[in-house]
Parts: sequence; C-alpha cells; structure tokens
Amino acid sequence: MDDQEVVGRVALVTALIAPGRLGEVKVAIRGGSEAFNAYAMDPKEAIPKGSRVFVVEYFPPRTVVVSLA
Repeated sequence: MDDQEVVGRVALVTALIAPGRLGEVKVAIRGGSEAFNAYAMDPKEAIPKGSRVFVVEYFPPRTVVVSLA
C-alpha cells in the first residue's frame, strides 16, 4: 500500500462520530499521523471515541467516511 493512500487504512476515533454528525479520526500516514474529519458509513451509527475504524472513502482535503473495524 502506498504511504499516501488513506482508503483502506485503520484509524482511531479521537472525537465521537454521532449519527449524522461530523467526528474526528487519526490516520497513520506519511510517516506520522494526521487528523481527518470523519462521518460514519451508516448515518444512523454512533462510533465512540477510542474505537478502531476502517477508512472506506476519502474526500479531499481532509474528510473521510469510516466503518467499524
């Protein structure tokens, strides 16, 4: 996997992703970790802080869609 690719990576939720609301995840990328705004793949799903998730879609510059790992 390319070091620049975000989709398919495992991320850590750093701010609650509430149903239909924006949260935050940290993704290990480019030799470090970066924060991305995040939405749940299922808009009715809440994902608590500290959960591990998969990045399923990326919208530049800093938004991802995630699913529980």
